[in-house]
Amino acid sequence: MLISTSIDQLSVFSDPLRAEIIGLLATEQLCTCHIVELTGARQPTISHHLKILRDAGLVETQAFGRNTYYRLLPERLEEYSSLLAQLANRARSASKVRHPCA
Repeated sequence: MLISTSIDQLSVFSDPLRAEIIGLLATEQLCTCHIVELTGARQPTISHHLKILRDAGLVETQAFGRNTYYRLLPERLEEYSSLLAQLANRARSASKVRHPCA
């Protein structure tokens, strides 16, 4: 995977509300109404961010009665974690290399 593509993929974590939603879903499965209540954000905003998280493959849904619950996928988080670990390793090596000025 190209590193620029990896960095683009990491942008899913860049929004503070999405990061909060990810943190909430790391604790338990929640439906949209729970996330609205816990974050104070409006329902359309939450739905927008959940769609981004679904498209990124970080969450999946499960119908339960009239509600749809969202669940964080730990295996996808591990993949993102691996991308960050690769960047950290490159940065560790880069700390010993200085690009010369012309």
